[in-house]
Amino acid sequence: YLADERVTPAAIPEILDVLSAPGLVAACNELVGENWAVVPFTHNASFPSGARDQHWHKDDNAPYNARKQQEAAPLRAGSALIHSHNTFHRGNHRRDDWRTWRDNPRFMWRFWLYRTTDPPRHFASRGRDAAAGSTAGEMSWSGVDPMTGANLVEVTDDLTVIWRHHYHWLRTGEAPPPRAEIAAASPEEREIEAARLFDQLHARYDAAEPARIGAAYKLASIGDDTLAARLLGKALHTERESVRRAATFGLIALGPAATDTFLLAARSPVKWVRKAGVHGLGDASPLTEAVLDVVTTRLLDDPSAYVRSVAAGSLGCLGRRAAATGAGVELIPACVDALVRSLAREENRLAMDLAQKRRIKYVRPTDDCDICEGGGGDYGYDRFEPVRSAVRENALWTLVIICSHGAAALGTALQPAIAALQDVIRTDRNVFSVGFAMDALSRLVNLSRGDAEALSTVRDAREALPALLRASPIQPWEALVPGGMSAAALAAL
Repeated sequence: YLADERVTPAAIPEILDVLSAPGLVAACNELVGENWAVVPFTHNASFPSGARDQHWHKDDNAPYNARKQQEAAPLRAGSALIHSHNTFHRGNHRRDDWRTWRDNPRFMWRFWLYRTTDPPRHFASRGRDAAAGSTAGEMSWSGVDPMTGANLVEVTDDLTVIWRHHYHWLRTGEAPPPRAEIAAASPEEREIEAARLFDQLHARYDAAEPARIGAAYKLASIGDDTLAARLLGKALHTERESVRRAATFGLIALGPAATDTFLLAARSPVKWVRKAGVHGLGDASPLTEAVLDVVTTRLLDDPSAYVRSVAAGSLGCLGRRAAATGAGVELIPACVDALVRSLAREENRLAMDLAQKRRIKYVRPTDDCDICEGGGGDYGYDRFEPVRSAVRENALWTLVIICSHGAAALGTALQPAIAALQDVIRTDRNVFSVGFAMDALSRLVNLSRGDAEALSTVRDAREALPALLRASPIQPWEALVPGGMSAAALAAL
């Protein structure tokens, strides 16, 4: 290993043996579904371990989730740790003899995974019997957690109501039934409880974040969808971001019953409300003509790059939900068409940290872009430039999601999508966009053998892919192998 040499899976393909280990794959399948994808280049960095501990931090922009800080160390070489970037974490120092470090460098290799498939389920309006027949059951949040040693008896129900929801969704794809403590309440009692929770939703200051989000999830599971949607929708339009954020989570937990509330929000003159609305449609709603029209409008016409980037991601969530349920599957080609049109008009920009000569955490919005677009790099190749585009990159990882479901899902948009992906791979100066496009196209041709072998378009794209990849100075092996390419095929490029 040389200090100025990039450490990549292409240089050390043995790392793919870890990424492809059956136990790790099975665990990731349980957590994020089969055919999960790896973000190319950006987070798949190797970090040398040294003498200092890293500071506690989070790598995501989502709000605090009130979990304790976690540290798992020391780990044996070759170990894998699965965690959410939205929990507080840090890297720590080496424990072995420092005199051996120069000749025996050790790295933490980080891969960022994301979901391309939803849990299989029947997508229907929630109600008291929505989970009938479910095998998820109820968890007892008591005792001592065997992993962290935390005493769960001390945890408030503002947290366990969130855990309950996600535990149930991961196993059924559905929200849980109303909470037992409210299920038998009279309408009058439910109204009183809802009013109390609405007040709690507006609690002030950072320390109240768990209380606000807990109140939102409790409203979502109060057993009256109309009442919950009315109060959470009212909170969604508040001027306070902390309240709006919690209301968004609650409405998403409410599920399809929140669709009309999110449609209204996505048409708001207030940018932050539009952003929340289009995000919620992606996370909670079925793919319908009305939903598609609003999200597509936000993607193609919204003046905010932030909103457009969220809309691009929402199309991926809507598409994978339609593929899982069959509801709205005929609209997936229209989602792809909107993404291809977006790619034709969105432009890369010099990374904000470079353009503004500031560290990435201190960059400011500009007239062209109101979302952070920093951290660009050319990796030492003339082909690339240190540019970013949140909208282009989100549109492309959304295409990774949709292409994971095979060529048949794209319908009439198949050929335009292939052409757009090939163009990005050949000409784009943004290395991250190129990596996403490579993964999307590879998945399209490698995961489609069962349903599209007869399509000449797919066969032609499959035959052209090796030369297309070979023409690029670098390929995201870590993303392409989980998407269906073998390490041997990549090594032969």
